[in-house]
Amino acid sequence: MLSRLALRGNHLQHAIPTLSVSQFRLSSSSQPTSPKGQQPATVTAEERDLVNFPRPLRPMYSGKVRLGFIPEEWFQFFYKKTGVTGPYLFGSGLITYLCSKEIFILEHEFYTGLCIAIMVIFAAKKFGPGVSKYLDKEIAEYEGMWNDYKDSSVKSIEDAIAEEKKEQWRLEGQKMLFDAKRENVQLQLESEYRHRLMQVYEEVKKRMDYQVQLVNTRRMLEQKHMVNWIVDSVIKGISPQQEKEALQKCMSDLKSLAASVH
Repeated sequence: MLSRLALRGNHLQHAIPTLSVSQFRLSSSSQPTSPKGQQPATVTAEERDLVNFPRPLRPMYSGKVRLGFIPEEWFQFFYKKTGVTGPYLFGSGLITYLCSKEIFILEHEFYTGLCIAIMVIFAAKKFGPGVSKYLDKEIAEYEGMWNDYKDSSVKSIEDAIAEEKKEQWRLEGQKMLFDAKRENVQLQLESEYRHRLMQVYEEVKKRMDYQVQLVNTRRMLEQKHMVNWIVDSVIKGISPQQEKEALQKCMSDLKSLAASVH
């Protein structure tokens, strides 16, 4: 308890002159409101100054002591007021006062405790280094186990982040793939459209060819009928006497041609 008070007094002497109002200034995110049933303004503190006020860390080893059990801070507390011999005079005077006034009585239990203290000191000096080395080794192994666990956890998280970034990169590729598929679908639609246009063209051409062939056939039949009708009309208009004269004329022409040939 006294060591804490000494440390607190020593630190306050150095810390109080350096404090300023700006270090404890609060920033309000909104203007304060009236107390007539309205919500109070929210107040947020600034971020902690880790340079001037770092977070406290638990020390690995205990503080320095003198005479085996008196903290070094007690002596530092007395040095600025009494000098170097002040702590020793205070301790010896306090013990003398307690013993002389019989506040602290040296009965048989005191000597028993003194013997036990000597045995404890001897055991600490004799076996302390070995036990300390063994415990330090165990602590190092335990700490190493947790450090390995931390490193493996960090490694797994980093791998997960890398995989996530890779998946994001693949998703970007999926966007390109979707664009290619969309363009492919457009090409398929265009091909189907052109194919159907060709089918329509072929069907229309077939119907038009049919109409053209129908007109040509009708025209051919009309011409044939007209020729047959004219021939029949001409044949009907020739009399037997004209036919006989025409036949004789042909025979005479053939004879004259045969004579001219010879």
